[in-house]
Amino acid sequence: MSIKIALINHGCAKNLVDAELMLGALAQKGYEITLDENEAKIVVINTCSFIHDAEKESVQSILQMIDAGKKVIVAGCLSQKYNEELKDAIPELSGMIGATNLTDVAKIVDDIINGTEFETIVDENPHYKYPENIERQQITVGASSYLKIGEGCNYECGYCIIPKLRGKYSSRPIENIVSEAQKLVDKGVREIVLIAQDTSSYGIDLYGKQALPILLEELNKIENLSWIRIMYAYPTQMTDELIDAIAKLDKVVKYVDIPLQHSHPRILKEMKRPVMDYTELVNKIRSKIPGVCVRTSLIVGYPGETDEEFNHLYEFVKNVKFDRMGVFEYSREKNTYSDKLSGHLSPKIKKLRADKLMELQQKISKENNEKYIDTDLKCIVEGYTDDGLIILRSEHDAPEIDGYVYAKANNPVVPGDIEIVKIKECDEYDLYGQIDN
Repeated sequence: MSIKIALINHGCAKNLVDAELMLGALAQKGYEITLDENEAKIVVINTCSFIHDAEKESVQSILQMIDAGKKVIVAGCLSQKYNEELKDAIPELSGMIGATNLTDVAKIVDDIINGTEFETIVDENPHYKYPENIERQQITVGASSYLKIGEGCNYECGYCIIPKLRGKYSSRPIENIVSEAQKLVDKGVREIVLIAQDTSSYGIDLYGKQALPILLEELNKIENLSWIRIMYAYPTQMTDELIDAIAKLDKVVKYVDIPLQHSHPRILKEMKRPVMDYTELVNKIRSKIPGVCVRTSLIVGYPGETDEEFNHLYEFVKNVKFDRMGVFEYSREKNTYSDKLSGHLSPKIKKLRADKLMELQQKISKENNEKYIDTDLKCIVEGYTDDGLIILRSEHDAPEIDGYVYAKANNPVVPGDIEIVKIKECDEYDLYGQIDN
């Protein structure tokens, strides 16, 4: 077919995989794919609706493409969340696909080409089922690749709209995940990054128990795979079995990403999050996994958060000293529990609190990085800077969200290779060193 279809993707790594699956569905029907929207008549925009800023960015893309005269199909979270309002607000739209209707993109493209002015396929009660018969058309193929092991969520956190957009948790079969991982490795991928709304609940719906440790065992057997990384674990699912699997399996990086969101019991309760001793949990992880890097993300400015409750969080961060940390200002979202709470804080207070926490974390991060100086660190090669420095990541740094290692070498290195870097300097987030190869 001579008609080219372009795709623009917004949002998280999970959205990126969805975008690649939509491209796979289009390629299966024989459509030519391009990532240059100027070449295409039809543009699919995969949107994010997690927070207000993400929605704004998605809407701007939609309007830009309509202004450029393209036929625009909106996919993903925005169309799921605003199924009826979106077409009224932007009547020029050609199509809409819900967050769990990925493979229907080919049908809508067919119909638009055959003269349909507008078509929408959005499930009223979404339930995400991974389209195992579709081969992802990867937008980027490098040393690392994301691998979605499940979608949807069974938790109902007070600030989060995702369960309403994606439905209940749905795990993929172990054999399908391992098969896809093998294909990625055959293409040259050396690091697999496991993702889901909550990776640690993997398998409960399918096998009646947490199956992530079993999945890790199977992935660990793949030849030529160097690293396996787990993102987005849930506090109550950090079981002894999972912690032990991370500790013992040689290809599973010693990196635990466990978004805790807050520390104060009242705020955690209002967030509908587990109220537990997170200091004890982090200490347990650190004691059982030697050399582990613990990453978390936190939310400041939740409705009703007092100075005292924020200070509780501040002292928690000060004492625990997370190796990696992200801070988000609470974002008010319609149709969430927290939207109806009283005591919403001003943007100014939220920003001040976020800045204060990140200033503290910068100091902690610098102290942590100083511990690496004069040590040898195993790193994966990402590429080169314009001035010839090698860009690498340690096992303690996830793609796109954590720091980098910059190094010089005696001889050229190849992206995807694992190299030993002698660390000589550091700043708050990055390390600098030498490869003696």
